[in-house]
Amino acid sequence: MRNLQKLFFLFSAGMIVLAAVMPCNAQEKSIRNHYITDAGITHLKVTRSMIYVPNNEWMYSHHPSITHFKNKFIAIWSNGMKDEDAPGQRVVFSSSTDFVHWSAPLALAHPSVYHNDTLNVLTAAGFHQFHDTLVAYYGEYSPKKTNTHLWAKITTDGSHWSDAMDMHVPVNPNHGPQAISNGRLIISGNFTFPYTDDYRGLSGWKMSSFYDASLFKEDNPATFYSPAEKNNLPPLCEGSFYETNDGMLHALLRVTGKGWKGKLWLTESNDKGIHWSVPIETAFTDNDSKFHFGRLPDKRFYYTGIPDTAHHYARTPLVLAISRDGLSFDQQYIIADEPYQLKKEGLWKGGQYGYPHTFIYKDFFYVIISRQKEAVEVIRFSLKQL
Repeated sequence: MRNLQKLFFLFSAGMIVLAAVMPCNAQEKSIRNHYITDAGITHLKVTRSMIYVPNNEWMYSHHPSITHFKNKFIAIWSNGMKDEDAPGQRVVFSSSTDFVHWSAPLALAHPSVYHNDTLNVLTAAGFHQFHDTLVAYYGEYSPKKTNTHLWAKITTDGSHWSDAMDMHVPVNPNHGPQAISNGRLIISGNFTFPYTDDYRGLSGWKMSSFYDASLFKEDNPATFYSPAEKNNLPPLCEGSFYETNDGMLHALLRVTGKGWKGKLWLTESNDKGIHWSVPIETAFTDNDSKFHFGRLPDKRFYYTGIPDTAHHYARTPLVLAISRDGLSFDQQYIIADEPYQLKKEGLWKGGQYGYPHTFIYKDFFYVIISRQKEAVEVIRFSLKQL
């Protein structure tokens, strides 16, 4: 990988800290901090809609994604009875023609049987559209975090779905397929970035990672620890990438567990996602949560996530940061910071704004999130505010 200066932002109450990160090689990096006080971050004017709030069953909701297809919004998410990623976790979908009123969730997919009366685990993994067809993806793995599969179902009306199709890659994705400049589709996993040149996203998926293939067999919520330790890296997971005008792919990675120090890590590809560089730490702050990168219609880059490190796992406020060049995310907005009251405790449930996914439709920016890993909400705002 070539040397490339990166300028990311750090977020804290009343202060924005900008830091330049210059990767020299796999072992070296130079960091220079610049402090800007009294940031005065703008709160966006938003419209909100609760897609799903449980009553007394199916109390766990997470990993949401949203799109617009055939004149309606469609959302999917992981849905469990009580605890995170417990056996029997399914994937559900809901739709709306007006953003405000959402249909009761229906099962998109049920997990298969692991053993006797124990079920596998499903995780919602996003959408892809081609022609008049919508593809929904989801991962499946056993309660022992083995036997990982990526599945897809298609629909032409947003209501009726095909049988599950095996994508033949052992990946539980973080985000659905994202097209790059040459048309290739790339999935953001935990530490893998499967890619295909099938514009439909239904075949030809090939594995790619910044780890040697000999270090892993599958990519799911438990398998990112071992290869990281063998490479003397913190637990890296749940990436999201964007492509700059020079064709370089930049994937930011979450650090979790004992390795968390409040910063995202970076890996890059200069060959359209076939190979990725050894990850390095950046100065981009993170609250130990998922995030999403993309591009605005005017070609500026954006990040949506929770960069505040003062309150670990609080996952608030939800922030939008914008960059003109993909290097300096120096324009920030607060999307939302209102609390949601948890109804029922569960394993790993918590965090006000969990795992955002974004998309842009007409003149509005949409972000879907889980609330305390229990409810699902969608927020939108006019792009004119930016």
